[in-house]
Amino acid sequence: MVESRCGIYCSECEYKISMGCKGCVNIEKPFWGECLVKKCCENKELEHCGQCSKFPCELLISFSYDKEQGDNGLRIKHCRMWENIK
Repeated sequence: MVESRCGIYCSECEYKISMGCKGCVNIEKPFWGECLVKKCCENKELEHCGQCSKFPCELLISFSYDKEQGDNGLRIKHCRMWENIK
């Protein structure tokens, strides 16, 4: 099940309950502000990044490997998995 545009598992997020977040696929604007990955997917009418012809793009790679907020490529793996589940 797709939980986010970028491949993050929202169900494992520590802020999901405390911030009342329903995941970016179910809300208009994330609680932390504008998300460029979400905006890109939605502008292209994609459910998640794994459906993009440019996957994984520099934007997703930079998010996934960010020193403070990244997950060492895990979200990229999730998008690949979601795309293969079709």
